[in-house]
Amino acid sequence: MDWINSIVQGVLLGGLYALFAAGLSLIFGVMRLVNIAHGDFIVLAAYLGLTVATTVGLHPLVALVIVVPVMGLIGYVLQRGVLNHTLGDDILPPLLVTFGLSVILQNGLLEIYSADPQKMNAGALETASMNLGGNLNIGWLPLLMFAVSVATIAGLQWLFYRSALGRAFRATSDNQDIAQLMGLNKAHVFGLAMALSLAVVGIAGLFLGIRTSFDPSAGPGRLIFGFEAVIIGGLGNLWGTLAGGIILGISQNIGAQLNPGWQLLAGHLAFLLVLAFRPRGLFPRIDG
Repeated sequence: MDWINSIVQGVLLGGLYALFAAGLSLIFGVMRLVNIAHGDFIVLAAYLGLTVATTVGLHPLVALVIVVPVMGLIGYVLQRGVLNHTLGDDILPPLLVTFGLSVILQNGLLEIYSADPQKMNAGALETASMNLGGNLNIGWLPLLMFAVSVATIAGLQWLFYRSALGRAFRATSDNQDIAQLMGLNKAHVFGLAMALSLAVVGIAGLFLGIRTSFDPSAGPGRLIFGFEAVIIGGLGNLWGTLAGGIILGISQNIGAQLNPGWQLLAGHLAFLLVLAFRPRGLFPRIDG
């Protein structure tokens, strides 16, 4: 039963990792941009949620209605004001700029909030659970996170393949010059893509802040989990990202079941195995 419990908890944890990764997968699929500061934006969203929850007195989940639009606005302004000027044939400028953003975000959060770990209080939701028989218990919070992750990825998938905005994303991704000739403003399209990416980051950051403690230096670790989930699942494949997050979560929980010190190592080994034998991921994107 302990092994079954580890697998179930790993699946639910994978939902959070998929939220970390979905924004990365989206912007890579649209503009081939790798955002080194992605993890730090997750932590920024967690701090924004903490600030809203404590100053306004809202439940952290209700704070989503403020944090998600704010993060989306930050994403649009950042893309239009900074990142669009770095895009081109050379992949180095976006990497350097987003690395610089990572350093700025970490130091800015350190100045404002200090290095003390913080955590949001979601009340009884954090400990509420249901028993499925024997020693198998599922917490309502992990179950909620997984459900929101699936709903978010389903929504992104629908938007990407069934909406006018999604067609604009795909057209601009396929050929920027032809998309411009057809009347699409690629700077605006890229801005909307980054806004959508950071809106998802807002959801991930809130759940991170509720699930565990965080501090200004926690971003790189979340970035690694996001990258691993994206690469395991397949670059640019949103449902693959969910599968990658689940595989990563199960690997970590099985590693912890074998030895508590092997939790992170087991996840990294799963990532390494996939990278060695399926460099494009288990479910690489097939357009159409």
